[in-house]
Amino acid sequence: MDPRFVQVHFLTAYPGALLNRDDVGFAKRLPFGGATRTRVSSQCLKRHWRTFEGPGALSELGAADTIRSRVTLQREIVEPLLAEGLPSAEVHAAAEALKARVFGKSEKAEKAEKAEKAEKAEQTTKGKSKEAHAPIVAVETKQVTVLGRPELLYFQSIVREALAAGGDVSKAVDAALGADAKKNLNAAVKAMAGGLGSALFGRMVTSDILSRGDAAVHVAHAFTVHAEQAETDYFSAIDDLLKEDGELGSGHIGNTELTSGLYYGYVVIDVPLLVSNITGCDRKVWDKADRALAAGVVERLIQLICTVSPGAKLGSTAPYSYAQALVVEVGARQPRTLANAFLSPVPTRGDVLGSSLKALGEHVQGLDKMYGNEGARLAVGLGLDPAALGAEDGGNVAALSAQVAAWVRGQA
Repeated sequence: MDPRFVQVHFLTAYPGALLNRDDVGFAKRLPFGGATRTRVSSQCLKRHWRTFEGPGALSELGAADTIRSRVTLQREIVEPLLAEGLPSAEVHAAAEALKARVFGKSEKAEKAEKAEKAEKAEQTTKGKSKEAHAPIVAVETKQVTVLGRPELLYFQSIVREALAAGGDVSKAVDAALGADAKKNLNAAVKAMAGGLGSALFGRMVTSDILSRGDAAVHVAHAFTVHAEQAETDYFSAIDDLLKEDGELGSGHIGNTELTSGLYYGYVVIDVPLLVSNITGCDRKVWDKADRALAAGVVERLIQLICTVSPGAKLGSTAPYSYAQALVVEVGARQPRTLANAFLSPVPTRGDVLGSSLKALGEHVQGLDKMYGNEGARLAVGLGLDPAALGAEDGGNVAALSAQVAAWVRGQA
């Protein structure tokens, strides 16, 4: 078995929910096959799987965590150093210098900084400098950064070393980084894991230093296999105290959108890239690296996909559903979605799940006839016949995910 790609297909139904909202509060939608479908974005799905807390959470694996924020440098570098008693102005200045080395500066930012320095120099010359009284500004980035704990500890050590050296802060940071600061930063970051979150879902940054961060897990937007089904829900809130005073009516009235449907979701795990991102090895020799953590990630992720629900309006809709059908394919061939099984919307009258499974089976049989069936395919589900999908019976979700993990680990 060559488990280069793990493909996860799932069908999950939700009644009366608002799983993922757009900018005006309506359910996200997607036109497909001549019909508008209700949609759940990949960003929404990934965040819920990544941040889930409970049995089977990714955080239980003990891997280095990933922090996503604009104020990470302030919270994880500046504040710990201040707690050690280091001088505030110097700590902030060194962190700002390090930020410039790691994230770089745009031409516009450099011009603005030069203009600001020139203005301060002019004020100093005139004896009107207010620099000593200027408030210290928190060290923030313009965009949300994705940094792993090992990287943050390394950056913190650079700032600490620069402060110990004394003198010009910017030059001290460069000295701590070595003769070729950019090259050394690149080498250091490449050699350490960027945290499990970035190993799975990548990080989008404009920094050359942090550019090594391609996502090993590819997540499609989930969509209903049938045309959208939506209703406007009118609601009211009663003012308990005023009602006791005899006031009639409501303290508030409003409306919101509710949707229901059976969603098809699709996830691809690039195993060589996942192993490379986790261990730091070259992806070309992934099969020679330690794959234990990658196997654990795959096993847990499959289970999270089946059991962790996205959902806005949790308190008023309780949108908790488990997948009704799961198909997992493992092999070396280029992945391909099964979404086109639902290019023609499934009729919403009758057995929607049964009709969807039939459409899925017919589509898979057609693809197998056209391209062949390589690798392994496992399936479990309510009313699902694995043979109709050219698959083996996976038993249950736990057994199926354990088998896939064994293949990823290199076991037969």
